[in-house]
Amino acid sequence: MRAFIFPGQGSQAVGMGKALAEASTVARELFEEVDDALGQNLARLMAEGPQDELTLTENAQPAIMANAVATLRVSGISLDKADFVAGHSLGEYSALCAAEAFDVATTARLLKLRGKAMQAAVPVGEGAMAALLGLGLEAAQEVAAEAAQGEVCTVANDNDPNQVVVSGHRAAVERSLEIAKAKGAKRALLLPVSAPFHCPLMQPAADAMAEALETADLRAPAVPVYANVIAAPADDPVDIRKLLVAQVTGMVRWRESVAAMAEFGVTHFVEFGGKVLSPMVKRIAPDVKTTSVITMDDIDALVKDI
Repeated sequence: MRAFIFPGQGSQAVGMGKALAEASTVARELFEEVDDALGQNLARLMAEGPQDELTLTENAQPAIMANAVATLRVSGISLDKADFVAGHSLGEYSALCAAEAFDVATTARLLKLRGKAMQAAVPVGEGAMAALLGLGLEAAQEVAAEAAQGEVCTVANDNDPNQVVVSGHRAAVERSLEIAKAKGAKRALLLPVSAPFHCPLMQPAADAMAEALETADLRAPAVPVYANVIAAPADDPVDIRKLLVAQVTGMVRWRESVAAMAEFGVTHFVEFGGKVLSPMVKRIAPDVKTTSVITMDDIDALVKDI
């Protein structure tokens, strides 16, 4: 069995999609569709930068989606080669687009809005996120609870057995660093992010997404999508809408999602448009095969392999 997986924020880099667009009409047409939907030249920003503008949440989210979905489309690999799709945070939208639940234009517009709403939810400087390395979920939850002290500090991402991310008010997150080290974390460091994602402080963004998703054209996915907040597959559009709203403030249960897919029988995880998730997958399920697909050579190798 096989799962197609899609990366989240942090996978953006100047030059992304450029080689795909130069080599493939399919990629160029997809990037043009995204540009038209957003009313901006995102493809040029992806190809040429500047990096600080590309890194803005409202640009990074649709850019990462466009690059990942273009990589899959250029491969020409049919969806019937996947038993599940899944994505990390915004990658869940890429997964839904890949599974034909959202069209490309709708996905791009939703992610543009999502990025803007998440950035606007908390004034710059008031929130933060930190990676706790060498601690599991339960220990990280204890760290977050102890660090909160009346403020928000919760687990945002349960990425793999040794990497958990906390999110919330800056002072609380900064307190979590020393507490984590005292509890045995190998490292605890603040992340270079512009907002405290996946915590209750994102409620204004969740409200904005609830309104947008209510009218968005969403069909049942051709392949079941593993939803971040329940670490289980979803295929009913009503449920998917609710899960995407919950995801804005809820924990990304990536470790549990991968473990569940592996337990169900998935032996090959193919990451389109990134190389961040594959090492996490191997730390969660060491016996599975992982493939990162970024370049045209990667695509050619995958086509021969599948």
